[in-house]
Amino acid sequence: MTKNIKAFERVLRLSFGVFLLGWAVAGGPWWAYLGVILIATASWGFCPMYWLIQR
Repeated sequence: MTKNIKAFERVLRLSFGVFLLGWAVAGGPWWAYLGVILIATASWGFCPMYWLIQR
């Protein structure tokens, strides 16, 4: 699995994902738990949606 997310985007995804997850835990909307997906893709450096688009 090759990385398809650059360093700058990984930092943005991680930051926004942590923000969303913290908001969800603090009583925010249910969709804020999608921050887990952003954190996962940032840590792996791979986005499946980008992979599908590039094929």
